[in-house]
Amino acid sequence: MRPVIIGAGRGSRLGPETDAIPKTLVKVMGRPMLDWILEALGAAGFTRRDVVFVCGYAEDVVRARYPEFTFVHNASWEHNNILLSLLCAREHLQGGFLSTYADIVYDGAIVQKLVNAPEPIVVGCDTAWRRRYSSRSQHPETDAEKLIADGRRVQRISRHIPSEQASGEFIGVMKLSATGADELCDAFDRAEATYAGKVFREGRSFEKAYLIDLLQHMLEGGSEMQREDTPGGYMEIDTREDLALAQEWWESRP
Repeated sequence: MRPVIIGAGRGSRLGPETDAIPKTLVKVMGRPMLDWILEALGAAGFTRRDVVFVCGYAEDVVRARYPEFTFVHNASWEHNNILLSLLCAREHLQGGFLSTYADIVYDGAIVQKLVNAPEPIVVGCDTAWRRRYSSRSQHPETDAEKLIADGRRVQRISRHIPSEQASGEFIGVMKLSATGADELCDAFDRAEATYAGKVFREGRSFEKAYLIDLLQHMLEGGSEMQREDTPGGYMEIDTREDLALAQEWWESRP
């Protein structure tokens, strides 16, 4: 099993912070987000040599700073989204993988829980997610990738879930065993055959689909997914406002 970091995007909402570097290298609490991610992955035993990094914008900077990574190039990063970016690394997904967004900071404890979970598909969930949105004016709760679960079993995952009904927020980190990886790739192939060049889910084209679009599509097709929780040990950095709030969020996590 290898960790796959999906880091092809620029992060235009961070303004001049990403003029010369990709979003994942923007410093949060004095360190690039990517270094926080590597530390969290290290808690589960992953090393830098294990990392598969999907690159796109300003990739030369990442390649120079982290030569130990295995790099996968997303040539269409300006025209696709998280889902297609992850599948650029398809050859590295076989045998199981742990995938992570690149614009987030999270505790290593949740990585350990995901890796140790026995089920084929397990997603990370922040159960204390709403506390961060109370101070965000540029990223409302309606943008959160929320999920509903019955115990550990995930029933629905979507931005359209009302906040009051959500069990938590998907943190952008998930573990798939070899069986789970095969299931996801098969679901992707079937969806691509049907929806390529068309609207896929929630008004988005297949090419612009989020990862949660395919996960929800799989749930509706009968796939089973479980969750592992973190009570606030996660934050997304999407805007300059988020950068300013990050220290407070991190220090006040439950």
